[in-house]
Amino acid sequence: MKDNYVVKHCSPTLAGLKTGSLFSVSGESREAINNDLRALNEVLRKKGLRIIPLRYTNKYVLIYMYRFKKLKEDLMRPETRKILCNKGYNCANPDVCVAQLVEHLKNDKDFPHEIGLFLGYPEKDVKGFMNNPDEGVMCMGCWKVYGDVEEAKRTFQIFNRCTEWYCHAINHGRTLEQLIVPD
Repeated sequence: MKDNYVVKHCSPTLAGLKTGSLFSVSGESREAINNDLRALNEVLRKKGLRIIPLRYTNKYVLIYMYRFKKLKEDLMRPETRKILCNKGYNCANPDVCVAQLVEHLKNDKDFPHEIGLFLGYPEKDVKGFMNNPDEGVMCMGCWKVYGDVEEAKRTFQIFNRCTEWYCHAINHGRTLEQLIVPD
């Protein structure tokens, strides 16, 4: 897994602007991906980030990069806790909560759309998508917005600028480790 691929999909998380990012990798063996993730974790953990495989399929691996402290803070928000507790999550421990997300991805018939809470999306938008993904959408960007459109648009713009800057930096000699904003 190349650093520029990680940067393309995770820049706002690397910059400390976002709780987590999801991306998929295909065309590599499970062993190669796991080796890449282990090596990446050596760099990321020093700066407060983690990267794990969430789901393996025959075609791809779904990967989650996140900031542990930011996820822990997100899980303490009352509305987030309420949504996740109603879905069977134990929010007391972020590691347990992430492990439960992996189980939901593995065992649930439907995709667990509460995953947006693990990415730092606003609760109102996650709830709106969970209730009816097509009804009430006010705008779309990194996610579907059901609540504060202006705030979402500002956030999308910040994320896009961050990704552009990070992609430029990695393509002009900066290393992934140099680009990570520590906790």
